[in-house]
Amino acid sequence: MAKSTMKLTRKIQIGIDLTASEQRKQAMETLYRWQNRCYRAANLIVSHLYVQEMIREFFYLSEGIKYKLADEKKDADGILQRSRMNTTYRVISDRFKGEIPTNILSCLNNALISSFKKDSMGYWKGERSVKNFRKDMAFPFGLEGFSGLIYNADKKAFCFRLFGIPLKTYLGKDFTDKRRLLEQVISGEVKLCTSHIKLKNGKMFWLPVFEIEKEDNNLKIEVVAEASLSLEYPLVVKIGKETLNIGTKEEFLYRRLAIQASLKRARVGADYCRSDKGNRRKLKATEKLNKAESNYVNYRLHLYSRILIDFCVEHQAGTLILVDQHKKTEIAKEEEFVLRNWSYHNLMIKIKYKADMAGIELITA
Repeated sequence: MAKSTMKLTRKIQIGIDLTASEQRKQAMETLYRWQNRCYRAANLIVSHLYVQEMIREFFYLSEGIKYKLADEKKDADGILQRSRMNTTYRVISDRFKGEIPTNILSCLNNALISSFKKDSMGYWKGERSVKNFRKDMAFPFGLEGFSGLIYNADKKAFCFRLFGIPLKTYLGKDFTDKRRLLEQVISGEVKLCTSHIKLKNGKMFWLPVFEIEKEDNNLKIEVVAEASLSLEYPLVVKIGKETLNIGTKEEFLYRRLAIQASLKRARVGADYCRSDKGNRRKLKATEKLNKAESNYVNYRLHLYSRILIDFCVEHQAGTLILVDQHKKTEIAKEEEFVLRNWSYHNLMIKIKYKADMAGIELITA
C-alpha cells in the first residue's frame, strides 16, 4: 500500500557561491534576467489562456465558425495547430529563446495552466479578473536544472548548482526543520519537487518544496476533537471529558498591541530623524517594528496550532471539528478590532496544514 504524502514549502536565504566579485555580479544579473523573463512570460501565458477560454464569446459576428480548443490534426472541429498546453509554451519559448532556460518556462507554463483551470469558472462568470504578476515574482525550476546538493562543512552551508550557477544557503540559528529536511533530501529519505527562486531588495531566497510522508500516529477516526476559536481564548479544544484552553486574550493581544503602540510612536518621530540617502534612515525603526509584529503573530499562531494538534494526537483523535467557525468569522468581520488583531484566517491555515501532516481529518462546521 502506497504511503500518504504531502508537500511542504520552506523559505531559505541563499547567496552566490563565488569568490570573484565580477563573477558574482554576472551571476546575479543572470538570475535577475530570468526573473524578468518569467514575469513577462507569466503575463503572456494568462492572457493567451483567457482568450482561448473566452473565444466562444468573441464569435458573435458570424455563424458556423468552429471554436473547439483542440488540435486540428486530432479533431475535425479543432482550431489549434498543436495541443492546448503546447500553444502557450510555444508562445513564450519563441519569444524568450536563449534568454532563459526552457526548463523554467516549462515549469511556469504547467503551473499557470493548472491554476487557470481552477479559476476558469470564476472567469466565465465574471467573478474574477485575470491575474497580473509583479516584477519581483518567484520563478520556478525543476530538478533538471538542480544538481550537486551537498553539505559543505568548511562553509557550514548546503551548496548546490542552479543551471551551473553555484549557490549556498544561509540557515543561521535554524530553530525550524529546514536543516533536517535538506539532510533528508541528500540521504534520499525526502523527495525535492519543483521549487522557486525569489529575488527582492538585493537578497535571494530559495523556496524548496519537499514531498514528505504523513505521520503515522495510529489515530482513531471515531475519536472526535471539538475546537472553537473564541474571543476570550485563541483556541478551546474538547475531547470527551478533557478540555484545554490554549492561550488567553490578554497574553496574545498584550504584546501585539504594545508593538502597534511602538510603531505609532516611531511613525510620529520619523519626521525628526536625521535623513540618510532619502527616507531609508528615517523609516528604519518603522520597518523593524512592522517585521516584529508579523514575526510575533506568526510565532504565536504556530505555537497555538502545534499545541492543538499535539493534544489531539495525545488522545488519538482522528477527527477535528472547528465548531461555529462560520459564525465566529462573521462576528470578526463586524468588529474591526477583532478582525485587525485576532488573525483568524492565518490560524486556520496553520491548523489545516498541521492536521493534514498528522493524519487528522479537519471539518469546519
